[in-house]
Amino acid sequence: MKLLRKLPNSVREVPGLEWAILKKLPLTLLLGTIFPLVISLVNRWIPPEGTAVQIAKHINFVDIISIATVITVWTAVFTVAIGCFVVVVMKGPGYVADAYELVDAERPKL
Repeated sequence: MKLLRKLPNSVREVPGLEWAILKKLPLTLLLGTIFPLVISLVNRWIPPEGTAVQIAKHINFVDIISIATVITVWTAVFTVAIGCFVVVVMKGPGYVADAYELVDAERPKL
């Protein structure tokens, strides 16, 4: 038995918005990772004025926000990529499913 037999006259749907989104995801991931990290590094190179404790608190706060932003961007990009992949798979050609013979298909058993 041959696996994954395509249905007759089954064609792939026209590519849509999912491919445009998939092509933009690597750049989004790169910029969403680099931008918060650059902000964190600039904050360390040019610290705000104040006491040492205030500066340390501010640097820690900016670091936490940067890490949270990077994790959020990664999660969002991964979620959108899964959604686009599902749409691409669903737009593909149809395949023959396993046959399931119904004995009482014409008339139900009483």
